[in-house]
Amino acid sequence: MAERYVIKFSKGGYAKYTSHLDLLRFFKRAFRKTGIDLRYSQGFNPHPKLGFAQPLSLGYSGAEELLEFETDTYNEPEKIMELLKPEMPEGLEIKQCDHLDLKVKSLAGEAESADYTVMIPFEISREELESIILAYLDQDEIKALKRRKKDKKMIETDIKKQIRKLEGTALEKMICLNMQLDCGSISNCSPELVISSFCRFAELDIPRYSIDVERKKIRFYNNLQI
Repeated sequence: MAERYVIKFSKGGYAKYTSHLDLLRFFKRAFRKTGIDLRYSQGFNPHPKLGFAQPLSLGYSGAEELLEFETDTYNEPEKIMELLKPEMPEGLEIKQCDHLDLKVKSLAGEAESADYTVMIPFEISREELESIILAYLDQDEIKALKRRKKDKKMIETDIKKQIRKLEGTALEKMICLNMQLDCGSISNCSPELVISSFCRFAELDIPRYSIDVERKKIRFYNNLQI
């Protein structure tokens, strides 16, 4: 009988420059090396049943990333952690492993929103930052340029309804933005759209490479706790 699990792990340091597909290949190799018997799909091109709750953009760090997988044999979650931890390179750390109810849809299908922290190197007062955020959110529409999938053309889109929360803290020579955005198959808003539109609105001429983004948590429908 199939057994289903979810691993919670962090991704940072140089590992944040590992692509989604390369990270998936890495975990497949780690499972093979440790002898954990992954369950495979049926059909002409069977593949192991494992996948991330939501892909993490290249260059982003993640505090609580989630990988779900199935096995053909029962394993204690603690044993899985014990086997996989030594295989993790610098920047990847397994923090937790638990059973996942087979009745739950895929985590990718259950994902609803995600929390992010964005660090922008810019000195500003608390009062000025609060005023900018209020004015930014008070717009009738928040327009951002987004690449259309079918023809790769850049189009302007309104992301206001996809921003569930946006708060800011003025630190020493740094703006810290905490945001909760739609994230999932039904509605998805990339932090890049908020970053670009916010910086343009606030007239912040900041190189994108100097801005750091960390996904703190993925939230799910029906109060599903992972």
